[in-house]
Amino acid sequence: MRIAIIGASRGIGAELVKQARAGGHHAVAVARRVESQAAADLTPIEGSILDPSIAKRAIEGADAVAWCVGVKTLGPAALRKVTIFSEGTQRIIEAMKGAGVKRLAVITGIGAGESRGHGGFLYDWIALPLIIGAIYADKNRQEALVKASGLDWTIIRPTLLTNGPQTGQYRVLTDLAGVQGGRISRADCADCLMRATTDGAWSRQAILITE
Repeated sequence: MRIAIIGASRGIGAELVKQARAGGHHAVAVARRVESQAAADLTPIEGSILDPSIAKRAIEGADAVAWCVGVKTLGPAALRKVTIFSEGTQRIIEAMKGAGVKRLAVITGIGAGESRGHGGFLYDWIALPLIIGAIYADKNRQEALVKASGLDWTIIRPTLLTNGPQTGQYRVLTDLAGVQGGRISRADCADCLMRATTDGAWSRQAILITE
């Protein structure tokens, strides 16, 4: 498969590029700065996904799209209005519809949509309202766009991210009763994205993943 990976330079996106190539797939790695060189199984595209021409190049010929974009959670970016998630996702949806690409898997996070209130006391009452509120307000807008897109989508909400190894052993939850916090490695988030993009797992579902 040819997988367009948006936000591929670090974190979950970089892990997904590695796993996709290891699995025999072609990765289209899209980021503002791309250090990797083109290869038989890798197409790097450098630029902002807010640029319609970049979105079009990224999606062309793709079988599926994975959104892995992140922003800094501390400092000025977390305090001002955030729009990269909703605006970038809108560009991707438009490009996918234009190219006839149907499969979209999106990483958001615990605290978005129906998962709000399940992050634990410190996260729900301090981090969300005081530190990352603007980020999650835009992730909510992003999720609404994805759900209304008419595409074959999956929304993946990880709990607290770690740099642990890929285990493939994690829980996939749609019923959040009793869930309060948790953690999961970025490598396992990429593993979940691989299942969503290549196998079409959890079609038109919003899932929470945790150890």
